[in-house]
Amino acid sequence: MTIQWFPGHMAKARRQVTEKLSVIDVVIELADARVPASSRNPMIDEIISNKPRLLLLNKADLADPRTTKQWLSYYEEQGVKAIAIDAQSGQGLKAIITACQLLVKEKFDKMKAKGIKPRAIRALIVGIPNVGKSTLINKLAKKNIAKTGDRPGVTQAQQWIKVGKEIELLDTPGILWPKFEDQQVGFRLATTGAIKDSIINLQEVMVFALNYLREKYPDILKERFDLDDETFNSEDIVPLFDHIGKKRGCLMAGGIVDYDKTSELFLRELRAGKLGRLTFETPDMLNTEELIEE
Repeated sequence: MTIQWFPGHMAKARRQVTEKLSVIDVVIELADARVPASSRNPMIDEIISNKPRLLLLNKADLADPRTTKQWLSYYEEQGVKAIAIDAQSGQGLKAIITACQLLVKEKFDKMKAKGIKPRAIRALIVGIPNVGKSTLINKLAKKNIAKTGDRPGVTQAQQWIKVGKEIELLDTPGILWPKFEDQQVGFRLATTGAIKDSIINLQEVMVFALNYLREKYPDILKERFDLDDETFNSEDIVPLFDHIGKKRGCLMAGGIVDYDKTSELFLRELRAGKLGRLTFETPDMLNTEELIEE
């Protein structure tokens, strides 16, 4: 399966972002803490150029906390200011404005020295679909301004939103890149829900997720679905599929497992955090994959 998704409004958003950059002081990039590298659009680097940037790893409540710490250290070493947050509960949000103020301090000090009247920081918020941009904006603004939803592609237009007196946010639609060079990236994004389920093969996504969990989180998978060692270690993925399908009552006439329904239910549980706090890539994996590509 080749995973691609680049609706027309995303191409338009890229053009609009480029046009607005001249009035932007800082870029707030939102990523998914469960896939901190795969959920960062490489096109963003080209678009925002040398603007100061704050990277927010959202949905940290769903991610493996140990791995999140590794990612924060990794980005610090890369010279990128990163903060782990949970926009839904508001965890970590207080640090955002402070971080933005530090990132624009040099620019604002120069403006003040020239006698320019202080104003709110103008921040551009960017990220791929379904990483929680609208939820974050509503929490920061303390009111429901931006449309939210548990599906990708909810925001389809730009809008300026005031966050107190300190900051003004420019919201943009989520922008995926036209082509995933590494299909592993596509599978990770599909697993966490960044790509519309209607355009992907959920069975293949479930196979990807199961194989990853068997390697990285075996105890969580065994406990959640009450798996015996034989089924868990089977080289053929079908017995594992069958076991989970029967366990969740995803059966058709004659007691045959409905694989489509099984996949949908399994991924819904995984994305909601019912399997536990999971992260689907590590800095070490990123470095290994880069070496393979070279």
